[in-house]
Amino acid sequence: MCGFLGEFSFNGHPISDSSLFEKLLLLSKHRGPDDTQRHTADNYQLGFNRLAVIDLTDKGKQPKQSPSKRYTVVFNGELYNFKTLAKEFELGLDPTSDTEVLTVLLDAIGVEKTIDSLNGMFAIMILDNQTNTCYLTRDFAGIKPLFYGISDRGLVAASQFNQVFKHQWFTSNLMFRKDGIRDYFSLGHMVAPTTVFKNIFQVKPGEIIRVQVDGTLEHYSGAPMFNKSAINKDNSGIPKLYNVLSMAVKDQMISDVPLGTFLSGGIDSPIITAMAHQHNGDLETFTLAVKDENLDESSQAKLYADHLHCHQQTVEVDENSILQVVDEHFNYMSQPFGDYSSIPTFLISKLAKRRNTVMLSGDGGDELFFGYPRILKIYKLRYWFKIPMLMRKPIVRLCIKLGFLKSWGPFSNIS
Repeated sequence: MCGFLGEFSFNGHPISDSSLFEKLLLLSKHRGPDDTQRHTADNYQLGFNRLAVIDLTDKGKQPKQSPSKRYTVVFNGELYNFKTLAKEFELGLDPTSDTEVLTVLLDAIGVEKTIDSLNGMFAIMILDNQTNTCYLTRDFAGIKPLFYGISDRGLVAASQFNQVFKHQWFTSNLMFRKDGIRDYFSLGHMVAPTTVFKNIFQVKPGEIIRVQVDGTLEHYSGAPMFNKSAINKDNSGIPKLYNVLSMAVKDQMISDVPLGTFLSGGIDSPIITAMAHQHNGDLETFTLAVKDENLDESSQAKLYADHLHCHQQTVEVDENSILQVVDEHFNYMSQPFGDYSSIPTFLISKLAKRRNTVMLSGDGGDELFFGYPRILKIYKLRYWFKIPMLMRKPIVRLCIKLGFLKSWGPFSNIS
């Protein structure tokens, strides 16, 4: 995963004591157990905990400066197109490290153009030593987390929420924000840019934030625009979709450490596993097995694994095994999070880590391809959402009582 912590002071305020900074940096050590490095300047300091995935040599170490020393960078994630970028912009590299390409590209074309050219999952903090400016950015899908806090003394950015709110610039002035609390109780998580505390935020997916030394913040979007008119309403788009999925999975299989996949009985992870198997015929898969027949997907997953000739590892989970890891699991959750399916995911990830460092999953695929019945039910009821909320609720209640609507889907909680 990797994890970083950065501090950028405003208007001549001193940076925090190095021992306090290192203590906060250790909070994300579990994200990057392979190496820990720091870089300190007059008005900023950066720290990085590395999980080595691409290029296990010192070229991949961070924080890393560009060849001109103008830019200092920390980033969590992977850049799938780093080799393509090196050729496209004629950087004179035969790269083995995406970190190396990122820093050289910054010197070549600047911050905004560099970020716009990246294909991957990432959270990045860039310090421009020439203009004394800080940049924060995050991939447009929001896969990698990036939190930041603003105080009179400066900005703190980190991979983990607790590395920000436990920073000395914020501990004495933490105040809850209502919309963050509302998001948690209604959705189980906070929607970017909010968190549960005022003055502490999340970088929005696809967003670039430029921070001046006087504390001025500029927000602008680097997310791609999607052309809805290009969507095919017949089957003619299936070959294109197939090729896009196959290439996307291939790009994400760039790894210098062992890689496997999670495999369920649904639609999402079997698609990813099938695509991955095309590029690696010796693929290892991991599946959860539970005692509840209504929830257990291991038998269906085994059929997929057998068909693809994958090496399937089935992990049996019961109440006791889950209870044993609950405290450890939530110890790593630095922000309020209400999706308890993360507990069995945490358990299977611990076991998979014994054999693989990188795991591919299909999160979001069931929503896109109607793998869950409830998603299809919501689609069938989509026209109801065109009715204003104040009118919709009483109409739905009446329809349910009269038997015109079953009490399921988005209306199951209406009484």
